[in-house]
Amino acid sequence: MPARVINAYAAFDPEDVEIKISHCGICGSDVHTLESGWGPAKYPVVTGNEIVGEVTAAGSDVKHLAVGDRVGVGAMVWACRNKDLNSPCDEYADGFDPYCKDVVMAYNSLYKDGSKSYGGYADFVRVSSDYAFKIPENIPSDEAAPLLYAGVTVFAPLRREGVKPGDRVGVIGIGGLGHLAIQFIRAQEFYNLSDPEDAKRAVRSVKMVVLTADANNMLYNTYLNLLRPRGTLIMVGLPNDELICSPGSFVRDGKRLVGSKIGSPLDVKEMLELASKGNVHSIIQKLPMEQVNDGLAMVRSGKVRYRVVLENPTAASSLSNLKGDNSNKPH
Repeated sequence: MPARVINAYAAFDPEDVEIKISHCGICGSDVHTLESGWGPAKYPVVTGNEIVGEVTAAGSDVKHLAVGDRVGVGAMVWACRNKDLNSPCDEYADGFDPYCKDVVMAYNSLYKDGSKSYGGYADFVRVSSDYAFKIPENIPSDEAAPLLYAGVTVFAPLRREGVKPGDRVGVIGIGGLGHLAIQFIRAQEFYNLSDPEDAKRAVRSVKMVVLTADANNMLYNTYLNLLRPRGTLIMVGLPNDELICSPGSFVRDGKRLVGSKIGSPLDVKEMLELASKGNVHSIIQKLPMEQVNDGLAMVRSGKVRYRVVLENPTAASSLSNLKGDNSNKPH
């Protein structure tokens, strides 16, 4: 398919910021969307929901960000702010912005005026400032990018479910999301579920399991068996097929299955703070932005260790001059 140039700018609202993109991660959601795995895509589509860059313009109502700030944007770029008094949004009011009835995702989504959202495989992006977050000075931009989606996607449900020191938590799928989850929980053991002895030892061994994998035909009953009574299976991966499992675990043992979609602004801020203080690092393979198709092929192959991050060389060079960014230095 021949390349197209997309100039995707809606009206600049008072609460918006414009960002010159230096880095953008590639995740499985990008592949699912581009291939219409979750339903028909609204082509043309520009994916990318792990964005880092420099604020180049800020609306008149933006008070917490300024031109020149280094910021990150994840999978969510706009919500209702509960402005419509005739149609209140309980989810937004309760701090669950991702479940807002009018939420706009980073790409393949529609604003209320009918314009489309486009993601981070680009030079610039424009978003509501509510969903642009300052990056801590000690996190390099290339490492920060995966935290904006993969990081908060695993952090938010752990925070919401009240994980505390001493809890045993399992992670299924050690990829872009999973490698960050095991750092947040400080994992100390490994079980190979294809090994009969390991599988036997793992039964009823954990309080929670975070399922980050997004493959089809997953062994949901096996994962439920890892849980202790009243344990929780947290789904953050989103495969294309249906979930099939026995209801016995839920009834007999009081186990729960919960889903979680990215995280709220508070989740993102707390996750970035923890990552900056807790020695959490994205393990990445970096490519120039023009090699995006190579990066997507790497993700499709399942051989990435553990996240592909695209870099706009010119933007990254200028951003590295900002205080706190070391993405072009060895690390």
